[in-house]
Amino acid sequence: MISAGEFRNGVTFDIDGTVFQIIEFQHVKPGKGAAFVRATLKNVVTGQVLSDVTFNPTAKLETAQVETRKMTYSYTDGEFYYFMDDEFNLTPLNYSQVEDALRFIKENDPVTVRFYKGSAFSVECENFVELKIISSEPGVKGNTATNATKKAILETGAEIQVPMFVEEGEIIRVDTRTGEYMERVK
Repeated sequence: MISAGEFRNGVTFDIDGTVFQIIEFQHVKPGKGAAFVRATLKNVVTGQVLSDVTFNPTAKLETAQVETRKMTYSYTDGEFYYFMDDEFNLTPLNYSQVEDALRFIKENDPVTVRFYKGSAFSVECENFVELKIISSEPGVKGNTATNATKKAILETGAEIQVPMFVEEGEIIRVDTRTGEYMERVK
């Protein structure tokens, strides 16, 4: 059990069988009336975000134990995406459960799979990945010294903006949390 006065970012709890994670919270002490806690919550199964949910600071909530496991993306059969753990057990997930991570993972990449009560519900890729650019316009002479960017398509199919000096065929490091170009890989 956790009280609303003990909220911290990332804490998971159960409300009527639905698991939520705290994205951000704020303790509010208005001039008149009782103090309360305002929070932004994310449904960990569906990804739905609820803003400005209020709690009494003394309200007790059931903590939810969300398990994370390091796994490897194996393959897709068109309907399901399969992830393998260290003991060679395959876990199938559907597209809606993996769509955010699919932008930046390819076969045999390590991922983190989140489970609640033994059922997998989401996949998170590494914070930084190295991917090859398969399509990009050539840089225009004179534009390479400015902060101008161009569209590039990565080997996973993701489209990102890269500096003008980055060329097709190069391997780059991408921050998967923001989808931004970080640097070229030597």
